[in-house]
Amino acid sequence: MRARAHETEAGRRRNLFEAAAAYVVGCAEDDQERVDEAATWVDPGALSFGINELAVRAVIALARERDESPETVARGLLGLPPD
Repeated sequence: MRARAHETEAGRRRNLFEAAAAYVVGCAEDDQERVDEAATWVDPGALSFGINELAVRAVIALARERDESPETVARGLLGLPPD
């Protein structure tokens, strides 16, 4: 069973990074219920900031792992041709 919106089972409030992670995972796994739930944990502006921060960190981590530039990784993930 999932925790209530905004709080964990221990009663701790969710933060914007937890909301962003749950939202993105829900999108990746095509789990609309998870996406909808995560979207209620923080205000939309905070969720947008958290998703942006997650994207930046993911691109940086993949770039380091692949020994490529962040631009090359980002463009590749989006299916864009190399610049």
